[in-house]
Amino acid sequence: MARRTISVIMNGVTGRMGYRQHLVRSILAIREQGGVDLGDGDALWPEPVLVGRDEARVRAVAERHGLERWTTSLAEALADPQAEVYFDAQVTQAREKALRAAIEAGKHVYTEKPTAESLDAALGLARLAREAGVCNGAVQDKLFLPGLLKLRRLVESGFFGRILSVRGEFGYWVFEGDWQQAQRPSWNYRAEDGGGVVLDMFPHWRYVLDHLIAPVRSVYAHAVTHIPERVDEQGRTYPATADDAAYGIFELEGGIVAQINSSWAVRVDRDELVEFQVDGTEGSAVAGLRNCRFQHRAGTPRPVWNPDLPATEVFREQWQAVPDNTDFGNGFKTQWELFLRHVATGSDYHWDLLEGAKGVQLAELGLRSAREGRRLDVPELEI
Repeated sequence: MARRTISVIMNGVTGRMGYRQHLVRSILAIREQGGVDLGDGDALWPEPVLVGRDEARVRAVAERHGLERWTTSLAEALADPQAEVYFDAQVTQAREKALRAAIEAGKHVYTEKPTAESLDAALGLARLAREAGVCNGAVQDKLFLPGLLKLRRLVESGFFGRILSVRGEFGYWVFEGDWQQAQRPSWNYRAEDGGGVVLDMFPHWRYVLDHLIAPVRSVYAHAVTHIPERVDEQGRTYPATADDAAYGIFELEGGIVAQINSSWAVRVDRDELVEFQVDGTEGSAVAGLRNCRFQHRAGTPRPVWNPDLPATEVFREQWQAVPDNTDFGNGFKTQWELFLRHVATGSDYHWDLLEGAKGVQLAELGLRSAREGRRLDVPELEI
């Protein structure tokens, strides 16, 4: 098998998501397996070029994994004619400028979400990439997770009959940073720094609903800041100016109603940190990150409401598990392989910057809905 090398500029790999999911569990994991199989006897070998603002931190990452190419200068990395792909996992505020520079340098671009802080900016990036003729993609990792792949299997088999509704619960308690260290960086809780659960999570809900259930047609959201004061990484108290919880109702094509709660101020009483229940005329399913359980119409029990008697049924035991039936890889790695193959061979790739802009659109409309207290239509996007 011949090896074809592709140089990938990776900006933001000193951050939690950029390091763990994109560098270690995706690019380095692809190298460990021998590259991306291109199907013609060749394997595509990604060669990362690490970029970061903090010289000590980016050097430490490179040395830890035996990587020789790193820099603190994005301009220097983009000037390398051998570098074909630019990837961005920086904080949201820095993303648009860097992506624009990469596209203008003729690089194919792949980026974390949200792709920009505003819909106008996100659409501008999508237009720029199309005009430049470069391959472009936005991370939509949850579509490639085992639980949602199993849910897709049920949807595509017609298991649900007519889908009626979707109920989603996402979140966990993020410590305030005083007596226990917070699990998320403090910028997430400052609106002026691009923080907020709506901007972070509504792009996820957009692609999950659009691609697994039906296109989103309207949104009503209530966004709040439950914890008004937090403590940052330096031990300084600061006002939390961004929303840390959002309660959204989305109307989907065909009259399907989706209700999704997103919160960094909730304690977990469910099997996984995110779960979606889909109810249809013929059956229901509950999917998380890894697992999916279902209940068919023929096996649905007949509960009777009687608050005077204790419940004798163990409702969770009345569901069946969707079997794996295949080996599921890391969702981030799977999408990386699809994108790199797209760059190398021109294979189909559907998760582009326009799809990323749809997520920004829903976040922007969700925040506006929360401010105005009303339901808003979600129009089609074009570039």
